[in-house]
Amino acid sequence: MGSQSQLNQWKRGMANNHSPTVFGILVVLAVLAVPAKAAEVPATASPGNIAEAEAILGAKLLVCNTCHGENGVPKQATTPIIWGQQENYLVKQMHDFQRGDRDVEVMEWMATALSQAELGPAAAYFAKKNWPARPAVAASASPPATLAVCQACHQQNLAGGLAAPRLAGQSYEYLVETMRGYAEGGRTNSADMTRIMEALSPAERETMARYISRL
Repeated sequence: MGSQSQLNQWKRGMANNHSPTVFGILVVLAVLAVPAKAAEVPATASPGNIAEAEAILGAKLLVCNTCHGENGVPKQATTPIIWGQQENYLVKQMHDFQRGDRDVEVMEWMATALSQAELGPAAAYFAKKNWPARPAVAASASPPATLAVCQACHQQNLAGGLAAPRLAGQSYEYLVETMRGYAEGGRTNSADMTRIMEALSPAERETMARYISRL
């Protein structure tokens, strides 16, 4: 996606929303600063090649550090860890942000700054990194009975798989807010998650989020 079309899109966004977030503006300005040669991925690009993704996407990937952290540890507890996350999940989320199926202004700006050809290498770049280390936490209590429904897709240890992202080790704040979003209609890009979370009480979701964050 060329820088001129990025600028035009930003102007349209300004016209439709008189108070865009500061982060949204910073994202667009940073992306527009990327040289035109780095804006498109060659046809021979390999989605799983980290070095290639870095060389091709350059500064576009660095913008992600603003929220997700330069060492993989997010700046805010409500921001998810994406280092070491499932690659196919990351691709899907960026597609959803591009299409408006997920409504987070900063991520909409970032996702639309990437071309379709850039989504795979960008997802691979983060998926191939190591899940960030964290301080030791107190041992978790026995898993809540409601956790069984998560394991069908997120796997036994909730480390994720082809069908679903890793949950283990995400922050309590992110997990409980995401569950609430699905339950109350704030997040609608997974019909299965909506159905499951609607069936749980706020107290059950809170207990699950607390347990999963300690894995």
